Amino acid sequence: MAVLLWATLVQAQPQPEANDRFFFVQMADPQFGMFTKDRDFAQETANYEFAIATANRLKPRFVIVCGDLVNKPGDQAQIEEYQRISAKLDPSIRLYHVAGNHDVGNEPTLQALRDYRERFGPDYYSFQEGSIYGIVLNSSLIHSPGNAPGELQKQESWLRAELIKLKSSGFQHILIFQHHPFFLERGDEPDQYFNIPLVRRTPLLHLFRQAGVKHLFAGHYHRNAHGWDGDIEMVTTGPVGMPLGGARSGLRIVEVSEQGVRHQYYEFGALPNQIPAAVGR
Repeated sequence: MAVLLWATLVQAQPQPEANDRFFFVQMADPQFGMFTKDRDFAQETANYEFAIATANRLKPRFVIVCGDLVNKPGDQAQIEEYQRISAKLDPSIRLYHVAGNHDVGNEPTLQALRDYRERFGPDYYSFQEGSIYGIVLNSSLIHSPGNAPGELQKQESWLRAELIKLKSSGFQHILIFQHHPFFLERGDEPDQYFNIPLVRRTPLLHLFRQAGVKHLFAGHYHRNAHGWDGDIEMVTTGPVGMPLGGARSGLRIVEVSEQGVRHQYYEFGALPNQIPAAVGR
C-alpha cells in the first residue's frame, strides 16, 4: 500500500527562520465513518473536502490533522477516502498526520503500529516550519501503552533527545501535537477518557516546562476545550467530522509571530474570507 506523502524528518541541527510570520491550520477527527457507525462516510467526505478546499483557499504554511483520521482502525475504504481527499491539498502546503486511537487502537498493538506506519509514515516525529519546531507524539501509546511492549519507552527516549537538542537551537516556539489532550482545563484534573492519565501526564508536563514548551495542541474531544498548567497552554480542537456535546464541525487557524502564538477555532459556517495580509504564509 502506498504511503501518503509526509514531511521529511529533521536530520541536521535545527535552525529557525528569523522574524518569520505565518499561520497554519490545525484539524482534528475527520474520522471517516463515525456519523453512521461505519455504514458509510458520505458526511465525512463532504466535511473533509470542504476543510481541504478551505486550506487551499487560505494558503496556510502547513496543515496538521490531529488524529482519528478514520473511525474503524484498519478499514481500507475509510483510509483510502481520507487519502484521496488529502491528496487534493495544494502541493505547496505541507500536510502532517497524527495518529489517533481510532487509527492505531485504544490500546495499540505492535501490529497496529506497523500497519499505521506503513500507511501514513512514523507515528512520532518532528518537523520545522519557520520559527516553529513541531513535535508530533503518538498519544495512544502514552494513554494505554500495555499492548505494545517497549514502544512508549522508545517514544519517550526520542522525545527527551529532541528536547535536549532544542535547548540551544534558538527556536521561539516548540509546539507539541498529539491526539489526546494532556488535560482539558487543568494539569491536575482527574483521569478520564478524554485526557492522559496523571501517572504519565505529570512527568511529561514537567519535562515540557523544563524545555520551554508553551503550547500543546490536540483533538479527540470532538468539541473545543482550553486549559492551562502554569504557563503551558493546552488547546483542544473540535472536529472536522462528527461533533459531540452540542459543538459544531470546523477547524482552527493558528497565527505565529515573534509576538507569540494566537489561535481561533472557526465553525464551517463562519470561516474567514482571508487571513490578514500581515501574517502571510
